[in-house]
Amino acid sequence: MNTLSDNALMLKVRSGDLDKMGLLFQRYHRPLYGFLFHMTQQREVSEDMMQNVFYRMLRSRHTFTGEGEFRTWMYHLARNVVKDHFKQTRRRGSHHEISDYEERLPAGIAADEQVERKLEIKALERALGNLSPENREVLVLSRFQELKYAEIAEVLEISVGAVKVRVHRAMHQLKEVYWHLETQNK
Repeated sequence: MNTLSDNALMLKVRSGDLDKMGLLFQRYHRPLYGFLFHMTQQREVSEDMMQNVFYRMLRSRHTFTGEGEFRTWMYHLARNVVKDHFKQTRRRGSHHEISDYEERLPAGIAADEQVERKLEIKALERALGNLSPENREVLVLSRFQELKYAEIAEVLEISVGAVKVRVHRAMHQLKEVYWHLETQNK
């Protein structure tokens, strides 16, 4: 079976074949939700924002030219949704939901190891939540969404060199925040 590329699907959507958006949704709703969840750390808000991103894709389909990668264009729209969210509401604290990671734990791990792993993930989530939005964003795009530096540069509209510097600084800040949180809990 010949599978259409993301760009080809979005170009069909742009031309009026709106049913193709369903295929893009199937391909990208999970990674997009993951990005939004890591940015907000709120499950329901992230789900709403994900729907908003797909709505914006439909509404802004005429802006997709097919010259760049669909994924880059999608994350650019997602960044705008996140920015709009933070403009509209002030963040009232972090909501850490470990349940998203529970199913990722291997079934053969002993219960105490599972608890330890969950605590580590929760601590990492807290540390990530304490980063500046810019540092959290660049880490989520590079480490969780696995975008290449060139793709991140397109999304953020900066140079590849600037992306490398931001990732390096963000990782350094994440390590410091994680270490600080860990020493406070002991």
